Amino acid sequence: MANHTGQLDFILVGLFSQSKHPALLCVVVVVIFLMALSGNSFLIFLIHSDAHLHNPMYFFISQLSLMDVMYISVTAPKMLMDQITGVSKISAPECGMQMFLYLTIGGSEYFLLAAMAYDRYVAICHPLRYSVLMSHRVCLLLVSGCWILGSVDGFMLTPITMTFPFCRSREIHHFFCEVPAVMKLSCSDTSLYETLMYLCCVLMLLIPVTVISSSYSFILLTIHRMSSAEGRKKAFATCSSHMAVVILFYGAAVYTYMLPSSYHSPEKDMVVSAFYTILTPVLNPLIYSLRNKDVTGALKKMLNEVSVFQKTVK
Repeated sequence: MANHTGQLDFILVGLFSQSKHPALLCVVVVVIFLMALSGNSFLIFLIHSDAHLHNPMYFFISQLSLMDVMYISVTAPKMLMDQITGVSKISAPECGMQMFLYLTIGGSEYFLLAAMAYDRYVAICHPLRYSVLMSHRVCLLLVSGCWILGSVDGFMLTPITMTFPFCRSREIHHFFCEVPAVMKLSCSDTSLYETLMYLCCVLMLLIPVTVISSSYSFILLTIHRMSSAEGRKKAFATCSSHMAVVILFYGAAVYTYMLPSSYHSPEKDMVVSAFYTILTPVLNPLIYSLRNKDVTGALKKMLNEVSVFQKTVK
């Protein structure tokens, strides 16, 4: 069998080929993509423009929104263009770049969610030392660390995956170049690499999960000891938004990279990947804005200022 290396184009057999109504699904994806872009961009703008939101928690939320904008932009535009033009090809360099970007951004988001959990732990368990422990310098270091640790995943897995010989069908049964889907095309034995990838993903998830679970264990103990019902309610409201995002994102990652291959099928993998690459970015700004009084208050203030400005102009 001829040994075709990464010089030839791959063919993405995406979501639309599995749908009975591809045109309708395309419209839905376009709407979700635009909602994710506008929702996250507006949340970033709101946080940076309102002085009341200039604190560590909202700094991390703005970073999460930035990652979500980048994350959905890595996969959705290519998928939509393929459907519109009828060309589903992707070159090996483009495939490698897409793989690197989604691994880096996804890995960074895992660690950012851990940093956000630590921020809530300090705010609730050590409120008097919060301004010292979570200074602007510390926040910048934490975010930089998240991006660096996330890029390790991309730099490690992408070159190895793309240097395997691909001598089977060039059809990737996915809507983007996800590592497990690309690995299925290799004609060499990938069992050792799959084991190493599994261990890598366990470490990538274990460190943030340990930080998150430890932080929330201490938070729950502190909330239990609170005498004020209002304080308890506020602490739960703040933490529940973050936990909702953690469950959405980590649940999909565990399915994709940690469950045995017997649990997987191309159709299931695409649905799960669509959930965390397309749906999660549009849900995050809704979770953090609708359930957050500070954000809704800042939004009302901005709308009032716009209304006053329009009346002044008239």
